[in-house]
Amino acid sequence: MVNLKINGISVSVPENYTILQAAKEAGIYIPSLCYLKDVNCIGSCRVCVVEVKGARSLVASCVYPVSEGMEVYTNTPNVRASRKTTIELILSTHSKKCLSCERSDNCELQRLSREYSVDEDRFETENPQYDIDDVSPYVVRDNNKCILCRRCTAACKNLQGIGAIGEIARGYDTHIGSPFEKSLNDVSCVGCGQCIVACPVGALRTKSSAERVWDAISDPEKTVLVYTAPSIRATLGEAFGMPVGTNVEGKMVSAIRRLGVDSVFNMDVTADLTIMEEATEFLERIKGDEVLPMFTSCCPGWVKYVEHHYPEFIPNLSSCKSPQAMFGAVLKTYYAQKNGINPKDIFVVSVIPCTAKKFECTREELTDSGYADVDVSLTTRELSQMIKSAGIDFEALKDEEFDQPFEIASGAGTIFGATGGVMEAALRTAADILDGEVKNLDFVEVRGTKGIKEAEYTVGGKTIKVAVASGLKNASKVLDDIKAGRKDYQFVEVMACPGGCINGGGQPVVSDALRNNFDLKAERAKALYDVDAAVELRMSHKSPVLKMLYDEFFDHAGSEKAHKLLHTSYVKRAKH
Repeated sequence: MVNLKINGISVSVPENYTILQAAKEAGIYIPSLCYLKDVNCIGSCRVCVVEVKGARSLVASCVYPVSEGMEVYTNTPNVRASRKTTIELILSTHSKKCLSCERSDNCELQRLSREYSVDEDRFETENPQYDIDDVSPYVVRDNNKCILCRRCTAACKNLQGIGAIGEIARGYDTHIGSPFEKSLNDVSCVGCGQCIVACPVGALRTKSSAERVWDAISDPEKTVLVYTAPSIRATLGEAFGMPVGTNVEGKMVSAIRRLGVDSVFNMDVTADLTIMEEATEFLERIKGDEVLPMFTSCCPGWVKYVEHHYPEFIPNLSSCKSPQAMFGAVLKTYYAQKNGINPKDIFVVSVIPCTAKKFECTREELTDSGYADVDVSLTTRELSQMIKSAGIDFEALKDEEFDQPFEIASGAGTIFGATGGVMEAALRTAADILDGEVKNLDFVEVRGTKGIKEAEYTVGGKTIKVAVASGLKNASKVLDDIKAGRKDYQFVEVMACPGGCINGGGQPVVSDALRNNFDLKAERAKALYDVDAAVELRMSHKSPVLKMLYDEFFDHAGSEKAHKLLHTSYVKRAKH
């Protein structure tokens, strides 16, 4: 430990701390732009500068180490003047179309500009004009708004280990792009969206599908069916100023219904359906000595990552569609037949924490009903914007329930939204089917936000070694260990986003102050586990909705009809 003073306040912190970390311990705020906890720490933006007694110049607090007896000052006239000038210089090359920017009022640069009373036109320059990259189905990149903080490139490289974007050119010509100036649609980007939630401004944004949904709602020929992913209930409230981890399921259903859609369903139902099909497939692989380990396939970012970077593992992927795609297939077959609706008139909308799901909607493989399984995927952010634009007072809404017949799901389906949740749900079903009634349904070893988790269980008299990875850089470590023979697993769950869907690229963008000082992943996940703990139905295979689906339509898990509509295939993609 070392002792220092920050603005006259005595602080004792570990010797490997930076000034920024020490200031946090003392409850002292230091602004920053390029710094993002666990993602980017390079000291390039110069907004976090402070004075250190005896130092020749101002230092970047996010990278400057503490030392014994150090005296730090964070708000001197010199420091404030430097920050103000830095922000004004950043604004000189920034496209200031704030009124039409989706990050307006939630922009770190805008907030700092207000705090430091900057003159946005103090420095005039001829800005380079960049073409907007809006080719991909999930992200729009506008380098005219980029402030070169490198947070997006750090998220892509450091968190995900992909590097689909990076710095191009040098000096004044430096900009962020993909290899050979290609569109993100033409490189090995997996669409996880972690670059979007890392960006402090509006240089990266989700490609919106909201207008397509509004058009469908206005079309009298369309039956608009909406379903929400497990994690949405735990994050949507943040977009309306509610505390992180607030469960807003009832208000969410009420708000969507008021948008004018025909029905609002619970996607936890097809999370349960996924478990039924996936657990059945896993048991068949174990018994039949087929390709192992089996990998989960419910995360489209992870699936696309395997297709690009580890195609040799394609046979290891479960053939199960994601819960999103399964629900679309069910609605355009079973539901359409039961309600006498022509599938071409059904417009399926998923509300998802994920930008990669937008790409999944375009996959040719997901058309087994004769139509695209899902017409539109909306992110949590897009749904919140639709609710706001409709003038709905979200917090004043009364709780309402999902529509029948897809309203009831198990707690196992709910925890799908957190890393380890798919694994735990599958283990509950496999153990109960093979070992009889299981009393302890909490497989705590696979819970938590740690990047890689391992566990060993005895199921049906067999020892099952499992692994759970979240974040694609961690997934890469697991795959490399399997390839090298260092690890021997039978079942592996992977989520592309660190922490799972609760930290997806389509979730609400929170302030740096919150993200850097608060465990978002843990609090959001807690909301899902609290739901699971409070319900009686905690195993997917005991869901009455699944019994209805199998009795009336699919016959049994793994049936021929189930394989036609609920399973899929994958393709090898170029590694750019």
